[in-house]
Amino acid sequence: MGRIFEKRKYKMFARFARMSKAFNRIGRDINIAVMAGGPDPKINPRLRFTLQNAKSVNMPKDRVDAAIKRATEKDTTGYQEIIYEGYAPHGIAVIIECATDNPTRTVANIRHHFSKCNGSLGNSGSIAFLFERKGLIRILLSKIGNVEEFELDAIDHGLDDLAQDGQELHIYTSFHDYGKMQKFLEERGIEIISAELQFIPTTQKELPEGQAKEVQDLLEKLEEDDDVQSVFHNMA
Repeated sequence: MGRIFEKRKYKMFARFARMSKAFNRIGRDINIAVMAGGPDPKINPRLRFTLQNAKSVNMPKDRVDAAIKRATEKDTTGYQEIIYEGYAPHGIAVIIECATDNPTRTVANIRHHFSKCNGSLGNSGSIAFLFERKGLIRILLSKIGNVEEFELDAIDHGLDDLAQDGQELHIYTSFHDYGKMQKFLEERGIEIISAELQFIPTTQKELPEGQAKEVQDLLEKLEEDDDVQSVFHNMA
């Protein structure tokens, strides 16, 4: 059918792969949230915001309901949240957030990815000091009347930074004020598109194109791993 069809097919499969990865990640988040606070989003804020994240990636309702059902079954093996730290090639610091039901398998896979790409898996705390733990909450700009007034009110509830991205406002908070900001937005009746915690590097390191490609190869392998939820790094 020609090269144009092949390119379209490649893009379509790549999109499906990204969607599948996102759905799997949300499914694990649902499992962890339910096990921590129960299956009722009205009294479980973590589950409530996880369901909003599911909506933001267009996760089908039947998959969401199935994930909640699995998490409430007594014989379900729960997922554990584990953070790994290491160095990619050329001294790039990397933090990997995982959700796994088999930590032995997960750490073996993560170590393999680092080793294969000339990186090294480190000990807990060996990398984290190079990052700040922050919350990122996305809301629609149209839901805010006066942005300046909103910003002043939000500062009293833990706002660190406010950035506009198209039709969205991105709200950054410290780790400790993350829940406080979510509660503030809920009380104001402002719908949250998604909410997540991130590791933000305090400084970034620039690399030449060839070296950056080596680092990117490792990051892609980590992100493709089924047990990996998020990958953070300090490469510019």
